[in-house]
Amino acid sequence: MTKPAFSEHGLVTTVAYKLGRDKPVYYALEGSVAIAGAVVRWLRDNLGIAKSSDEVEKLAADVGTSYGCYFVPAFSGLYAPYWEPSARGIICGLTQFTNKKHIAFAALEAVCFQTREILDAMNKDCGIPLSQLQVDGGMTNNKILMQLQADILCIPVVKPSMPETTALGAAMAAGAAEGVGVWSLNLDDLTAVTCECFEPKINPEESEYRYSRWKKAVKRSMGWETSEPQGNGETSIFCSLPLGFFIISSLLMLIGAKYISGNYSK
Repeated sequence: MTKPAFSEHGLVTTVAYKLGRDKPVYYALEGSVAIAGAVVRWLRDNLGIAKSSDEVEKLAADVGTSYGCYFVPAFSGLYAPYWEPSARGIICGLTQFTNKKHIAFAALEAVCFQTREILDAMNKDCGIPLSQLQVDGGMTNNKILMQLQADILCIPVVKPSMPETTALGAAMAAGAAEGVGVWSLNLDDLTAVTCECFEPKINPEESEYRYSRWKKAVKRSMGWETSEPQGNGETSIFCSLPLGFFIISSLLMLIGAKYISGNYSK
């Protein structure tokens, strides 16, 4: 879009691109997520349940389900579409059978649920549902994650053979800048990129059920941090008395005790 539009469903307006000095600026809607792919590093570095990102994928593949476990990685609050700074990360739905493999699966699923929330908001703002999702970045090498994403979105997920297409696009735009001409952005001059497509493998009803459970977990994570001072839940009589009255009454008690002890000593 050439005019900035403002989201009514929790997204932010951002500049998409401007190709040429006299060309118009194109804008886009963006969904900012605090923790997505970094949750895999958190499992590896903080919890130590895996030695590498590849091992997290293997753990998740071994079980193929979270066994009802849901992970909301709101370590620094929830961003789009909630914008809730009071939220904190939770892992819920644990049972005595839950192990690190289920938590690894739930962590990957959390990335996909967050993407689903962003796309739902975009669909509401734009009224143009996506027929497929094109992905890029290092996490696209995780095949379990890509399949989960297709299952949760109920649409195909398309992964290019060149995973860093965002960086490549920025380099091509810079190379095609006026007076440079290192790269051409003409579609006829661009080499076709081979892609791998992940089709949904579960029925929409199961996808909706899992998504609704995720939304329930998100609600549980909200309102965790408050600005109110933390107490121990006990009420003291001194908390209800003005400080000045407490000090004066204490002095009177000391004077009275001294007077009484003096009379007894005579």
